[in-house]
Amino acid sequence: MNQFDSDFWALLDRLVKDSDIVIDRPRGTAHPRYPGFIYPVDYGYLKNTASMDGGGIDVWVGSAERKIDAVICTVDMMKKDSEIKILIGCTEEEKSLIYKTHNESEYMKGIMIRRQNEE
Repeated sequence: MNQFDSDFWALLDRLVKDSDIVIDRPRGTAHPRYPGFIYPVDYGYLKNTASMDGGGIDVWVGSAERKIDAVICTVDMMKKDSEIKILIGCTEEEKSLIYKTHNESEYMKGIMIRRQNEE
């Protein structure tokens, strides 16, 4: 891993550590505007942060140890925006569910960037 990559993950670690996580869409609940969509993993945001949609930075919080595993970068043609979503403590199964969630629609696509082991 190069220094820039290490610095990116270190800043994300600090951002999450210094922020309160708000889970406003718990696993198993329906999306407020799209009731057919059920959240497969706890979803929320970092309080007092900002993202493209004007809300806090989005987070997926899994059932494993609370460390940052990966990020998902999305492009949403309905909203005409792009965002980052931080994955915290997600198992491989949860990561797979989250990845599929961001790629089910023809209007939204996402890529997952996994955190590599630091050497």
